Amino acid sequence: MSDIQIYTSETCHYCHEAKEFFEKNNIDYTERSVTKDTEARKTLMKKGIMSVPFIVINGEEIQGFDEEQIKDKLNL
Repeated sequence: MSDIQIYTSETCHYCHEAKEFFEKNNIDYTERSVTKDTEARKTLMKKGIMSVPFIVINGEEIQGFDEEQIKDKLNL
């Protein structure tokens, strides 16, 4: 089983697309909203990341919703 975290904001269209992708494929993930969770926001800022979605799959980072890269990381 993969450890997946998705950093999101409520108004981000690509964040909604990413979550829909994982849900459609029955893949569990943990959402970390930078809008509501100050620690999530601080985590991204420390990495120099200023946009979402930011997806972490088993420790590997993906900036943005790159469906092909996600499928590759998950062997889909």
